[in-house]
Amino acid sequence: MLKIAMAQMEVIPGHPDKNAATMLRMMDEARTEHVDVIIFPEMAIPGYLLGDTWEQTSFLADCEHYGQEIIEASEGITVMFGNIAMDWEKMNNDGRVRKYNAFFTAQDGKLIAPAGQDYPFVIKTLMPNYREFDDTRHFYSLQQLALEQGKNPADLIAPVTLTLQGKSYNAGCLLCEDGWSDNYALEPLQILQDKGQIDFFVNISASPYTLGKNNKRNRVFGQQAKEASKPLFYVNAIGLQNNGKTVYTFDGASTAYNEKGQVCAMSEEYQEELTIVDMDELASMPALSDDKEPDIAHIYRALNYGVRRFLENIRMKKVVIGISGGIDSAVAAALYAKIVGPENLLLVNMPSVFNSATTKGLSKELADNLGCQYTVIPIQHSVDHTVEQLSNTPIIYLTDGSEQKLTVSSFVTENIQARDRSARILAGAAAAFGGGFTCNANKAETTVGYSTLYGDQSGFLAALADLWKYQVYALAHYMNDEVYGREVVPQGIIDIVPSAELSSAQNVDEGKGDPIKYPYHDFLFRSFIERWQKAAPEDILEWYAAGTLEENLGCEPGIVAKYFPTAQEFIADLERWWNLFTGMAVAKRIQAPPILAVSRRAYGFDHREAQNGPYYTLKYQQLKEKLLS
Repeated sequence: MLKIAMAQMEVIPGHPDKNAATMLRMMDEARTEHVDVIIFPEMAIPGYLLGDTWEQTSFLADCEHYGQEIIEASEGITVMFGNIAMDWEKMNNDGRVRKYNAFFTAQDGKLIAPAGQDYPFVIKTLMPNYREFDDTRHFYSLQQLALEQGKNPADLIAPVTLTLQGKSYNAGCLLCEDGWSDNYALEPLQILQDKGQIDFFVNISASPYTLGKNNKRNRVFGQQAKEASKPLFYVNAIGLQNNGKTVYTFDGASTAYNEKGQVCAMSEEYQEELTIVDMDELASMPALSDDKEPDIAHIYRALNYGVRRFLENIRMKKVVIGISGGIDSAVAAALYAKIVGPENLLLVNMPSVFNSATTKGLSKELADNLGCQYTVIPIQHSVDHTVEQLSNTPIIYLTDGSEQKLTVSSFVTENIQARDRSARILAGAAAAFGGGFTCNANKAETTVGYSTLYGDQSGFLAALADLWKYQVYALAHYMNDEVYGREVVPQGIIDIVPSAELSSAQNVDEGKGDPIKYPYHDFLFRSFIERWQKAAPEDILEWYAAGTLEENLGCEPGIVAKYFPTAQEFIADLERWWNLFTGMAVAKRIQAPPILAVSRRAYGFDHREAQNGPYYTLKYQQLKEKLLS
C-alpha cells in the first residue's frame, strides 16, 4: 500500500511563517496515518499573488529559511511542495536576483533532484502572463534557463526518482501551467512521457477559482492521465489572494485521477484537509459522479467564502449596507447577513422625494426578513441644502471682479443624491457603527460606469461587481430557496423594475427604470470583457448585419428587434455604451473598490486597461454607413 496524501491547505499570501507552520502540522497528521508521500500546493510557503513583494530580498531569504525547515522535517516521509527557489549568484532579466517558481521534493531531510539536473528542484516551464498572472515579471522560467545554457528546454525536464517502501518510482512533477500546455510550443507532460517510464504525475497548483474551471480541468487532466495510462495527483491551495484591485478565492478541489482518467478522489472545496489515497487501489476505486450543481451554487460558495475571508483579513466584524428596495442591495444584504450575522449588519434606507412608498416598504420588509439592525435616514433636506448653496453662492472671477452663479441641473442633482448617501451618511454611519460600508454595483453597471464617483461606487469591497444582473437575480432565488430556505429577498424586490430612483424619470410605480436593458445589455457588455477574443463594435455590427448577433451574444432570440426596431436605434445604443465603456467608465473603474472575482474575466488586474478613449475601426465606419444608408 503506497499512501499518497493531497495536503490541501490555506495558503496565506506573504506569510511564510504561518504557511510553514500549517505544513508541519499537516505533515505530523500524515505521519500518524502512515502516509508515504505528502503533496502541498504550488508556492505553498510564500503564497502566489504577492505583487512586488517578490522584489524584497529579505522576504525571499525568509521563504528559503522556512523551506529549509520543511526539508529538515521530512524524516520518515516524502514531502513535495512549492516554494520560491533562489540563485543568489545570478540575475533575472530585470537585474534583480534570480528567482524560480520551484517544485521541491524532500525525503529524510534531503532534497531529491530531478534526474541529471544542476538544481535540486523542478523549475516551472510555462509562465502564464494572462488574466491575473504576471509570472515573467518575477520568475525565471526553465525555458529561459535552457536558452542561457545553450540547451533544448526538453533537456532540463526530467522525472524525480523516489524510493518508497524499498521500490523505485519515477514521478513526473509539474507546476500548474505546465499541465495547461495546449497553446504553448512545449508540452512538459509529454516530454516527461517521452523520456521513459513515469509511475505517476503530480501537478501542484495555485489556481484561483473561476466559474466552470474545475469541470474543464477534469476534462484536460483526466485526458492526460488516460493517454499516459498513469495516475495524476492535482493539489491546489485554498484561501484568498489578490492583485490589489482584484480579489481571488482559491477553492482547492484537489483531485486524484486514475490511469483511466477518472476522478477517484477530490478534496472538499474551500476546506483545509488531508485527502489520503492508496495509489495501488486507484484503478479499482469507483469514479466520482460529475458535478450536477447549478452554476449559481458555485458562485454563492465563492462569494460567501471570499467575503468571509476578506473581512477576517482586514479584521472587520461589522458591515453597513445602503438599501434602496432594489435587487443589488437586497442580495448584498442577504449575503452579508449570513456571513457577519444580523446583529452585526446595519441596513440604512436613505429616501429622497423620488423614492416611492413601494421601495421604502420593500426595504423594511427585507430588513424584517433578515432580523438585522435597520434605520431610515432621509437625505432630501441635505440635498436641498447642497443645491441651494451651489446655486446661490456667487463665484467671483478675480481678473475682472465679475460674478456668476452655478446652475445645478437635474443630472447634477442626481449625483448629489448618490454622493450624499455614500460619502456622508454611509461613511459616517459605518464609522460610528464600527465597520465599513459596501459597494453593491453589479458587472453591467461597472462596465459602463452607471454609478457616481464617491457615491454608490464607494465602499470597502464590491462583492457583486463580477456578477451580471441576471446572475444577481439567480443569486436572490438561490439564497431564498437553498441558503435560507425561506423568502428573505422579498418577491416584490425581484419583480420590481430596476431603478436608481434619482429623478421623476425613474419612477418605479410608473414602470420607469434604468437605461440599461439588462436582458440584452448584460450579454452585449459581456462580449466586451469576457470573450477570450474580446468583441468590439466592428464585431457587434458584423453579427447584427448577418443576423447572428443574438446567437453570438447568447441572449434571447428576437430581443434586439424588440428593443431596437431600426438600425439607427441599434447603432446609437451600441455607440452610447461603447463610448462609456472605453471612456468615463475606465476612470471610474480605476477608482472603484476591490472586486471579488468569480468569472472568466473580472475587472481590475484581470482586465488591464488604459484611458485611451473610444475608437471605431475603419471597417466599422464603412459597415455603419452601409447599414444607415
